[in-house]
Amino acid sequence: MSFTCGEVTAMEKTGEREHRQEEKKSSLLELIESVAVAILLAVVIRLFILAPFYIPSGSMEPTLRIGDRIIVSKISYLFTEPQRGDIVVFRYPLDPSRDFVKRLVGLPGETVSLRNGQLYINGKPVPEDYLPKDMKFADFGPVRVPAGYYFVLGDNRNNSDDSRVWGPLPRQNIIGKAVLVYWPPQRVRILR
Repeated sequence: MSFTCGEVTAMEKTGEREHRQEEKKSSLLELIESVAVAILLAVVIRLFILAPFYIPSGSMEPTLRIGDRIIVSKISYLFTEPQRGDIVVFRYPLDPSRDFVKRLVGLPGETVSLRNGQLYINGKPVPEDYLPKDMKFADFGPVRVPAGYYFVLGDNRNNSDDSRVWGPLPRQNIIGKAVLVYWPPQRVRILR
C-alpha cells in the first residue's frame, strides 16, 4: 500500500486534532479538580479552623469598632482553655442564632465585681490597659462564676449587653478567639 504526501498530512492533522481535544479534556478535568479541592479546603477552614466575623455594634469600642471585620480562630480552645483578657466570639445565650463578641474577664470558680470603675477578681484589682483611662462604669457584683462558665464584658462597659445582664457564659457557647482585625485596611492588626 502506498500513500501520497497529501494522505499522510490529512491523517497527521486528524491525529493532532484528537490529541488537542484530549489535552483540552485533560486540562478541563484538572481545572475542575483544582476548583473542587479549593472549595473543599475553604469549607474545612471555615467550619473548623478560621472564620470571619463582622462587628455590628459599639460594645467593644475602642478595641473593635462598628464595621470592623475580624478573623476568629476556632481551634484555639481545642488545646488550651480560654484565658482572662481573650476576646471571644460566642453564641448569645439568650438567642443562640446570634453571635456576640466580648472580652473574657472571669474564669470558672472566680468571684467578679466592678467597683469605682475597676475590675476585681477574688477581691483583687485587675489592670485593664485596653480600656480608656478615664472610663467610669456602674458598680456590679460580686458574682461567683460557676464551673463550666465564664464572665464576659464589653470594652465599652457603658454600652454593652454582657454577663452583667444575662449572666455567665456557658463554655459550650464559645466559638473561638478573635485573633485579627483584617478590615478596614487602616485598622489591620493582631488582637491581644
